[in-house]
Amino acid sequence: MDSIFAPKSSSISSLSSPALLSRFLEASSSRKFSSLTFIGSRPFRPSSYSTTFAMTSNDVSKPKIITGDFGYVLEDVPHFTDYIPDLSTYSNPLQDNPAFSVVKQYFVHVDDSVPQKIVVHKDSARGRHFRRAGPRQKVYFDSDEVHACIVTCGGLCPGLNTVIREIVYSLYHMYGVTTVLGIDGGYRGFYARNTIALTPKVVNDIHKRGGTILGTSRGGHDTSKIVDSIQDRGINQVYIIGGDGTQKGASVIFEEIRRRGLKVVVAGIPKTIDNDIPVIDKSFGFDTAVEEAQRAINAAHVEAESVENGIGLVKLMGRYSGFIAMHATLASRDVDCCLIPESPFYLDGKGGLFEYIEKQLKENGHMVIVIAEGAGQELLSESMQSRNQQDASGNKLLQDVGLWISHGIKDYFSRQKTMAINLKYIDPTYMIRAVPSNASDNVYSTLLAQSAVHGAMAGYTGFTSGLVNGRQTYIPFYRIIEKQNKVVITDRMWARLLSSTNQPSFMSDKDVIEDKTECISGEKKEEGPATQFLDNGNCADGALENKEGDAIAQEKRRKQSLTERWLNHTVCCYNPNKVHDC
Repeated sequence: MDSIFAPKSSSISSLSSPALLSRFLEASSSRKFSSLTFIGSRPFRPSSYSTTFAMTSNDVSKPKIITGDFGYVLEDVPHFTDYIPDLSTYSNPLQDNPAFSVVKQYFVHVDDSVPQKIVVHKDSARGRHFRRAGPRQKVYFDSDEVHACIVTCGGLCPGLNTVIREIVYSLYHMYGVTTVLGIDGGYRGFYARNTIALTPKVVNDIHKRGGTILGTSRGGHDTSKIVDSIQDRGINQVYIIGGDGTQKGASVIFEEIRRRGLKVVVAGIPKTIDNDIPVIDKSFGFDTAVEEAQRAINAAHVEAESVENGIGLVKLMGRYSGFIAMHATLASRDVDCCLIPESPFYLDGKGGLFEYIEKQLKENGHMVIVIAEGAGQELLSESMQSRNQQDASGNKLLQDVGLWISHGIKDYFSRQKTMAINLKYIDPTYMIRAVPSNASDNVYSTLLAQSAVHGAMAGYTGFTSGLVNGRQTYIPFYRIIEKQNKVVITDRMWARLLSSTNQPSFMSDKDVIEDKTECISGEKKEEGPATQFLDNGNCADGALENKEGDAIAQEKRRKQSLTERWLNHTVCCYNPNKVHDC
């Protein structure tokens, strides 16, 4: 990597432009250094602060890192001056805006950053930081030259219209930008459809509606066609709203724009109702989803409580991450069992789900179960033919585990002949996705949109606007797309849920054996969270019993039968947003 400001042991690379030198001299002006030495045209600073760049013409994918004393690391975002020389700057119009005249220090200091981790020990290093979001004193766009566009991609999520509205309002009323376009129908709208002119009047009331006024789609990402369209239309600010797949596409678009040397900002706003984007505290729409899930859980509880041996089964969103199910369960307090993708479970035998359901019905007379859509998929896939199909975004198409497990429960009790049950299955998935955002998400969406606009006007690009430890930040794309955020079932939040539901772990002997073997061999996969049988990432003593047991064999025999019944179920019962009692 090329190093500009470096300790004595590091190599010194030449600056690519006077503007780059000016920017980093300005950035360092607030720090006190014992001396600043120039070697030819290159500055050399004999301190521990260093800036490492990978924004060279041959490599655009490596991170841009700034390091400092006591283990300080800033994972910075790209800036125009990294690859475009001699850019003009302008005074920020906000300094003359009467709405912000009362704010003591509205402009963000150039050295402000936000730590990723705030719980530290007295001897801890300062750790990783992200650049703080907000308006800068100097901007790299004149208001009249800005041609912005907004695109929404992927699935629906509460708050999409709010983000669109606030981007338009921020550009118009904060920076005097009057040319804002909406891209119709996701990424393919760049090259396959007409644009929509967006003004404050057009977007004034859209935050009261669910969905997105721009339309959305999955897939359709053709980098060359998209960037050609951006270039042909004269667009110089691109705001991309979407989940991890969409942000991956945004990252590729940014790299192509940078390769062409275009003065075009690519700014992302993270959208995922599952809350599975890493680094950020949460994604917009999540609070609304948890709140709306309460309606389904309350309905399931009423149904279950009103009949003898009633079971209310609710399937919630959560393809790979069980955050909605976990938080909705904690908020409700009426749930007796919560099943998520991160916590494996099994059905038959001692300690299995069916035994727990029977126990709860005998003790309480009713039961409420919440299951995330991605939970238990391995139970279906083991006994079914390969169904590794994907949607246009590359997401695996999931089987309806809620409907499948409801038949499994009915089948178990019909065989046991110990009690008659009354099960109601509720799937509110699309009802939750389509609602307008609540007050909390409206505020959060506003902050995300305003932060993205401030960053774009300040010349930052290739970033996602996100909340880290309660502060708005700019996060480089590579950190957003490197992995998925998942529930850590060794964390306190999952322990709080278990104490609320009093459910068992549902871990089988086979699971314990596999976890123990992986730990001993050192092959534990990083992407999977540690299990309850791990203590600080190490195998707990006494957790292993070298037997598979009758429960596992019995479960395997049952899987094929349950799956066939699910697949052969009548089409009329496969109706989302419906109470199934057949």
